Amino acid sequence: MKYRLEITVNLPRKRVVELFDNPDNLKEWQPGLKSFEPLSDNLYEEGAKTKLLYQMGKKEVAMIETIVLYNPPDRFSAIYEAKNVWNRCDNWFLEKDETTTQWLFESDFRCKGFVWALTLLCPWMFKKQSLDYMNQFKTFAENA
Repeated sequence: MKYRLEITVNLPRKRVVELFDNPDNLKEWQPGLKSFEPLSDNLYEEGAKTKLLYQMGKKEVAMIETIVLYNPPDRFSAIYEAKNVWNRCDNWFLEKDETTTQWLFESDFRCKGFVWALTLLCPWMFKKQSLDYMNQFKTFAENA
């Protein structure tokens, strides 16, 4: 399943990327995140890996992030893998003007088992979760 979303953040691109890149900020806009554990020396190097642990309802989900492309301030791409899930996320940060940034997000979501059935029955759930995170980031960033 592939989809694309976009939102406008009312901040200069440099500030948006600065806030987005800081792993200490993740819990501010990803409320289910319990821990962030770098598995590589350089967080932003192509191939660098990080273990993320999320609380999703009553279930804990461990996920490995692998950096595919890190080209600030323009683009950040990573692959997220969990049991039966593979998700490539591409983020572009476009400067609309001196005080406004357009954030484009593209997801290529592949999965097996029960999650696969959900993508067929409720594809809107996945788009909604991504858009919720984007809007939570926007709210956090504009108030930081």
